[in-house]
Amino acid sequence: VQLQAFGGGLVQAGGSLRVSCAASGRTFSIHAMGWFRQAPGKEREFVAAISRRGTSTYYADSVKGRFTISRDNSKNTVALQMNSLKPEDTAVYHCAAEFGLGVGDPMNRDTYNYWGQGTQVTVSS
Repeated sequence: VQLQAFGGGLVQAGGSLRVSCAASGRTFSIHAMGWFRQAPGKEREFVAAISRRGTSTYYADSVKGRFTISRDNSKNTVALQMNSLKPEDTAVYHCAAEFGLGVGDPMNRDTYNYWGQGTQVTVSS
């Protein structure tokens, strides 16, 4: 399985960006999908996740009300719409996919078996 993230960039504070991730390979075995981010000098942290059918979504408190995660299983993609961006949202954003039984905590990075390479999001003040 391969995950390819794209759509990052530079935006001013208050602006919007949409990052997406395309999965290829054994996509029929994907359960939850998630987004994590890592800023320089910091650990990778949870941002958002979505269940297999998209019926359940999960968000970090820091992004609730500003970010929206969605997925299109027909295209094997997951997207993160980011609005009202803040400088503290600056990080490399990684998508992740859970394979197997689908019983892991979607907010825990240890749940995910496959990771994309990441896409840079920079928010200027």
